[in-house]
Amino acid sequence: MSTKLRPLTEFPADARRSVRFVLFDIDETLTTEGRLTAEAYGALEDLQNAGLLTVPITGRPAGWCDHFARMWPIDGVVGENGAFYYRFDRSAQRMITHYAASEATRAANRLRLEELGRNILTEVPGAGLSSDQFCREADLAIDFREDVPPLGADEIKRIVQLFEKAGARAKVSSIHVNGWFGDYDKLTMTKTFLTEVFGIDPERDNGSIVFAGDSPNDAPMFDFFKNAVGVANVMDFVGRLDAEPAYVTTARSGAGFAELARVLLTNR
Repeated sequence: MSTKLRPLTEFPADARRSVRFVLFDIDETLTTEGRLTAEAYGALEDLQNAGLLTVPITGRPAGWCDHFARMWPIDGVVGENGAFYYRFDRSAQRMITHYAASEATRAANRLRLEELGRNILTEVPGAGLSSDQFCREADLAIDFREDVPPLGADEIKRIVQLFEKAGARAKVSSIHVNGWFGDYDKLTMTKTFLTEVFGIDPERDNGSIVFAGDSPNDAPMFDFFKNAVGVANVMDFVGRLDAEPAYVTTARSGAGFAELARVLLTNR
């Protein structure tokens, strides 16, 4: 274990009781090997039923995030690595949306990303276009292990290099390399969401927020939130994270998320 990472049992009780918001990645943080287990979904519902505000912060696409916002026990979602937030107003039956870039800019960038995607698939044999690309608004997701045989570290690094050479930002998740044109990431849109929707100052109210994640694209969140938690599979990336979470669960993926939920709900 990294010397900086502490077991979740060391999360102080007073700090746990101060938490109002639970932010979390989806792939291999809430899900397990690509599936949403009953245990993890139940933990999510338990958190919301206890009055905590729950918000996925994910690289998954707009089409999926529309579904999450409508159907899941959550209070909004930040998607495509910070390209937007969605919040479903249940009383008005209306989806509230906010994008980092205008519709015209997103349309122009999609054309650039389509060309870049063709180049990456040519340059990196074995890489694939993610199966959810058709419902993305603002980014390109290159699959390196979800629906294709897992690629090695050198191939993943090459995908990142090709994105960056084209002037795009690139982040590695547990399954995809996501790339986009624009000066935003998970953290910038999360701050916008918390401020605009809930009227809180993420700097001042940092202690009321927990973020749970598992992979390198969560590093800005790990760095900013002092109560950041990694599910145990974050250890697979030790040495490759720009920033590490404060705590780590004993269980991996969705079971680790459920472990975090139990800790947060004990003795509240």
